[in-house]
Amino acid sequence: MNRKLENIEFFCYESEVWYRLADGTTSRLTMEDTDIVMSMEECISTFYPKAYAALQDRYIASKPNGSFYRFRMVSRFIRCNFLQLDDKPDITKDLHFNFEYISCPLRGECEHDNVICRPQFDHRLSQAEMRVMGLVYEGMSEETIAQRLSLALSTVHNHIYNAYKRLGIHSRVEFVRFASLNNLFYDRVPKVQPI
Repeated sequence: MNRKLENIEFFCYESEVWYRLADGTTSRLTMEDTDIVMSMEECISTFYPKAYAALQDRYIASKPNGSFYRFRMVSRFIRCNFLQLDDKPDITKDLHFNFEYISCPLRGECEHDNVICRPQFDHRLSQAEMRVMGLVYEGMSEETIAQRLSLALSTVHNHIYNAYKRLGIHSRVEFVRFASLNNLFYDRVPKVQPI
């Protein structure tokens, strides 16, 4: 993925999508910004596959013109998730997306709400790993998790190890930060505060 996405801030000006890079350079997003558009498309398809599928369906008529098709999908994703100009980058140096609440008159009625807008991160964890990691997120010890879920301690340990490996994470604090940034457990409060 392109380094140009690191610490980028998207915003709307006169109904157009604009961006500000980490060095302060500001430009309107166009089809010619292929490095940004293609990197965003790769991130969306990798980490938000349901949103990507919905965007593909929505803009299917533009598909014969590949660059316009990609631009429309990325532009829509940005409009639905990142249009407030603030000091917090929309995409961090670790390529984590900081979604913003975008006021939309169709919120709650749109078929793409919680699909394209506020999409669910594809964490690639199994249901068993998610159950265990939800309790890790809440700050429980491996022993307590094993008791709570009626699992062997070695099973809990293996689920945690596999989840960390799959997510490229090395510690509980790093996991809590990752889970918070990606809203894995939006209905729970972490006991270990993310850094």
